[in-house]
Amino acid sequence: MTDKAFDVVVVGELNADLILSGDVTPEFGQIEKLIAGADLALGSSSAIFACGAARLGLQVAFIGKTGEDEFGRVVLRELGARGVDTSGVVVDPHIQTGLSVILSRGSDRAILTYPGSIPALRYAEINPALVARARHLHLGSYFLLDALRPDIPALFDVAHSFGLSVSLDTNYDPAERWNSGLTDSLTHADVFLPNETELRAITRQASNEAALNSLADLVPTVAVKLGTRGAIGQQGVRIARADALPVAVVDTTGAGDSFDAGLVYGYLAGWELARALRFACVCGSLSTRAAGGTAAQATLKEALQAM
Repeated sequence: MTDKAFDVVVVGELNADLILSGDVTPEFGQIEKLIAGADLALGSSSAIFACGAARLGLQVAFIGKTGEDEFGRVVLRELGARGVDTSGVVVDPHIQTGLSVILSRGSDRAILTYPGSIPALRYAEINPALVARARHLHLGSYFLLDALRPDIPALFDVAHSFGLSVSLDTNYDPAERWNSGLTDSLTHADVFLPNETELRAITRQASNEAALNSLADLVPTVAVKLGTRGAIGQQGVRIARADALPVAVVDTTGAGDSFDAGLVYGYLAGWELARALRFACVCGSLSTRAAGGTAAQATLKEALQAM
């Protein structure tokens, strides 16, 4: 039992997703192509994580930033509809909400992102009283949070001072520099949640095993997403692996964020790493059953039955 109002407070980017599906490879030269589908959905890795955690029954609050525009209203409405508290979201009338256009081909996709409000969240805009009301802090899209990034270690320290554990998913670095002070932030995190590409780029190691070993003394728990090959994780000298759940894939958007939600659920429940990894893989796999990152996210009952 806990007297905290929230299980997880999420700090991260907010944007809408315009998901185009079918034959989405563009042809320039003013050539018009017809595609199979178009969906406007809640975007951002951090928001998809928040919805996945809420879908599993966790109490979730969000801290981020939007513009005072239609995309911002879509984002706030969709978060609220999924039970996520948005009292920590700053609405700034002087900027536009970010937008990602996703060209989806089932198991693969390309993403075009207009940052807008995404890099604008500042440390001074985060209410420490809201952080203090949670058990765990999750931060996503580290490389996109330009204004906040220098203060992320301080934010993690504040969270620890309130008794929270901390998880970090950097997501992809569009600049492909793969550092920007990341090591300092990692030393202040309890759980690190990269995918395979990010893991190797950040550690500059050629294999997953070598990369995990290089992080063993830096972060207590590392869980790495391997796509259709499942996941691998390490705690100290212990390594665990889990397989993905075979499903008919419609769209992989946000699968890694649903994986994160499952892993954090297991972490907060005190599960051993192997079980938490398996649960996370199930959550990630089930989320690919529909277009968008949130439409097919698993309930706790569904995920447990699939395990």
